[in-house]
Amino acid sequence: MFWPFKKRGTGNHTLTETRSSGSGYTTQIMQARADYITGVDGVAELTGTVQGAVSLWEGALGLSDVEGTDLLTPRDLALAGRSLALRGEAMFVIREDGLLPCSDWDLTTRLSRPIAYRVGIPDTGGGRTETVLAGEVLHLRIGADMGMPYVGQSPLRRARLTAGLLQTVETALSEVYANAPLGSSVIPFPEAPEQDMGDLARGFRGFRGKVLVRESVNVTAAGGPAPQTDLKPADVSPDLSRSMTRESLAAAKASIEMVYGILPGMTASAATGPMVREGQRHLAQWVLMPIAKMIAQEASEKLGSPVKLDVMRPLQAFDAGGRARALSGIVQTLALAKEAGVNPETALKLVDWKEG
Repeated sequence: MFWPFKKRGTGNHTLTETRSSGSGYTTQIMQARADYITGVDGVAELTGTVQGAVSLWEGALGLSDVEGTDLLTPRDLALAGRSLALRGEAMFVIREDGLLPCSDWDLTTRLSRPIAYRVGIPDTGGGRTETVLAGEVLHLRIGADMGMPYVGQSPLRRARLTAGLLQTVETALSEVYANAPLGSSVIPFPEAPEQDMGDLARGFRGFRGKVLVRESVNVTAAGGPAPQTDLKPADVSPDLSRSMTRESLAAAKASIEMVYGILPGMTASAATGPMVREGQRHLAQWVLMPIAKMIAQEASEKLGSPVKLDVMRPLQAFDAGGRARALSGIVQTLALAKEAGVNPETALKLVDWKEG
């Protein structure tokens, strides 16, 4: 009796008024419109720093070696990398002919484990909604919290203060370069008719770097010429160095890069080849390889066969020269052990050497 949406119809034929399910094409349009009305708050993912980090994730996962299945194509892995970097989650519906990416979803859990999903599959002219079981989807997530282990969090969400600072600084700088009178100056001019001063001011070309002419105010009472100190031009360009915008922007960019696992030294102007290679190894080994392990585990559980993903080999994220020297030393040591009558397997166990 308290439901505000009454049944409508005539006679014995009544129709129940339907409502939106909360996911679909109409909801996406309304959300996009709401974001446009409320403003540009929270768009740090639009900055070049974030997009550069996202591109590294996308390209690295797209290049990874896959063993055990043909469903994880480079295109799907690239989509997963971009979604994980910006959203912290990625969802694919498993079909016989491939994986279907999902634009939105909600889920039902039992004992903190998902058991069913309602997913939105994008399509031209509007997507459709399907209800699937947990075994029919690949649900990839990073940065999950103990309170909600079934929901992932993107690096930007885990560093909101830094992301907000980066967005604010870049927005402020863009507004300064768009509206500030950069290169403009004010030149004092002795007393002259206003028409002559206007013609003289219009004679200087260009909007940016415009020269403004004003009348001198420091004139002696006897009507003598203006002092020479009053005729010096004054620059009206804003002094951004005092607001420390350069230092703030550099610190925000370095912090965002560290959140994504990118060493700030990689983007420094004085970066060298060894520094870039070490940065690539750090990104591949400590950030992307654990994500690849997580993807492989999820695929192995849902696809029913062991799946392996390797990011290190395609990216060459290892010291090739060091490996060659290590291999040479191992071969020589094994040869000496064989000559001395020592079992090579026993010698390898002594130094805790294992395959992989």
